[in-house]
Amino acid sequence: MTNFSNLHNKWMKDLKFKKAYDDLEPEFAIVRAMIKMRLKNKMSQKDLAKKLGTKQPAIARFESGAYNPTISFLKKLSTALGGKLEIKI
Repeated sequence: MTNFSNLHNKWMKDLKFKKAYDDLEPEFAIVRAMIKMRLKNKMSQKDLAKKLGTKQPAIARFESGAYNPTISFLKKLSTALGGKLEIKI
């Protein structure tokens, strides 16, 4: 049986896959940071959704990468989690 780590390593040897994966890293980093902050604040997806005035499935879509958030959404999310959104170029 192949575990995820072995499969991931195999896929990363494919240059097209690796490029696509690397191109998505900024999005993955944002999602990971937001999940980390939510868990640090001991909030469920439902708790966070209520604080944002939305529903839990919207938070789940964001955290799964199925939703491409606006800067406005990220700002609200950051504030709700006690953080500050900073964008650097």
